Amino acid sequence: MKLATYNDGSRDGQLVVVSRDLATAHYATGIATRLQQVLDDWNYLSPQLQDLSVTLNQGKARHAFAFEPRQCMAPLPRAFQWADGSAYINHVELVRKARGATVPESFYTDPLMYQGGSDDFLGPCENARFASLDWGIDFESEVAVITGDVPASVDADEALEGIRLVLLANDWSLRNLIPDELAKGFGFLQSKPATAFSPVAVTPDELGDAWQGGRVHLALQSSWNGRKVGMTEAGPEMTFHFGQLIAHLAKTRRVRAGSIVGSGTVSNQDWSRGYSCIAEKRAIETVSDGAPKTGFMQYGDTIRIEMKGRDGQSVFGAIEQRVVDADGEVPLAPAPTDAAPA
Repeated sequence: MKLATYNDGSRDGQLVVVSRDLATAHYATGIATRLQQVLDDWNYLSPQLQDLSVTLNQGKARHAFAFEPRQCMAPLPRAFQWADGSAYINHVELVRKARGATVPESFYTDPLMYQGGSDDFLGPCENARFASLDWGIDFESEVAVITGDVPASVDADEALEGIRLVLLANDWSLRNLIPDELAKGFGFLQSKPATAFSPVAVTPDELGDAWQGGRVHLALQSSWNGRKVGMTEAGPEMTFHFGQLIAHLAKTRRVRAGSIVGSGTVSNQDWSRGYSCIAEKRAIETVSDGAPKTGFMQYGDTIRIEMKGRDGQSVFGAIEQRVVDADGEVPLAPAPTDAAPA
């Protein structure tokens, strides 16, 4: 089944069930009002939502309405936990190679992961506000999962059983703030603003045979200012699958229902497939040409992130965001001053 959260003016929105083709939706009010309720009582509530999903897909839901992604908040507008990994070792290798650093051997056996802010997520079509272009604004196209309760010290296979939903993420990064933060030895904070998520989160069975071994074997599309810059394959080169990422998180503590775990930037060794973040493009340019040529995002820039199934239909809907200033505006560029002095 496919689930979304409509903006009703409240902090947590209103849960809706969405049809497989993303054309129609139905409020889940009679079953649950919020997604977190379902995650807390999955075994009891999810079968009821599944029945509604079947009815909706058959065109028999009496109160169905046209689904509108722009009315969506993030599927979980706020969550108990947001932990983002770096599961594509090619991305790590490339970025480190560009700055002349090697990859420690432990990175190939033990996932990288940071804990981000989860008190405020952005909706899929919500403008992304940034007070300064000097921060180095960058998108990051990712896959993520939402978990149920997972006990401490599970192995990777057991951890896979804790996955309830799959979705897409745009894990915004402020690249020029990262070096000083990492130099302090405590990791990301200011350099990781609110993350955005796809309109729809889906149960793994909706992915069919594209869901294999804790990985989504589909291409992740990234379009910057309307130009497709990435068609990266999310499955084959994911070094650590989602079961391994969740097990890493749960090594010393329980993971509670409503935790979101991200894959990190989807990355491929084949550079012709493009990129899922600007930092990787700049790393490729540095390796190839000695210096980066591509700048970071500007006010007014747009990013679209989407994944299509083998039938060509959008699976999660698209993240479509625009970069604006702190006031929600796109400042006008200063007029050129090329007149000759008096």
